[in-house]
Amino acid sequence: MQQIAPMPNEGTRSAQRRAAIVDAATTVFLRKGYPAASMDEVATLAAVSKQTVYKHFRDKETLFVHIIQGLMTSADEAIQSASDALGDSADLPRDLRALARVLLESLRRPRVLQLRRVVIGEAERFPELGRAYWDLAFQRGIDSLAKGFTRLDQRDVLTVPDPELAAQHFAGLVLWGPINHAMFYGVDDPAAAADIDRLADAGVEAFLAAYGRRSG
Repeated sequence: MQQIAPMPNEGTRSAQRRAAIVDAATTVFLRKGYPAASMDEVATLAAVSKQTVYKHFRDKETLFVHIIQGLMTSADEAIQSASDALGDSADLPRDLRALARVLLESLRRPRVLQLRRVVIGEAERFPELGRAYWDLAFQRGIDSLAKGFTRLDQRDVLTVPDPELAAQHFAGLVLWGPINHAMFYGVDDPAAAADIDRLADAGVEAFLAAYGRRSG
């Protein structure tokens, strides 16, 4: 006897509609920018009513901040996991190089770069979006790095009087060149891709020269 699949309940349908709205809004915002994006277009692309969009998200800003949080969560989780492992590292240069690559892989994803461009482009007109990106993306990553460096300082592996500043130094040394290049050129430039490992390793060496324990 053929079994009939159960109908999804209202909670499941609501979650599916919400996911469709977020996916559609991400496409619209990244393609058109924040000011030009409309909730009407989001509703059309998501195949829901405009009323349904507003049922899930009270306004355009709330929806955009949700997108920032969603796109950056996986990046933050990867950075946090690598930073936590760093605290118990038995081979610090190796594990710092691995952390550098996690940073680069997470933040050079095309949609993350597109989001960054949109936020920077609108930061003067919509400063609340810039603050949201800073808190949900940049600062969360720095906090994760700082926790790992605090643990290394406690183990007397590194000398880190200011873990947050050390985290900013590490991120700057590793990310400055590759991320800025990707912001202007995209991620498909073979010359830049070939240079990423060299720049990441050089950044780690500079960080260890500044924060490594001195013998004697």
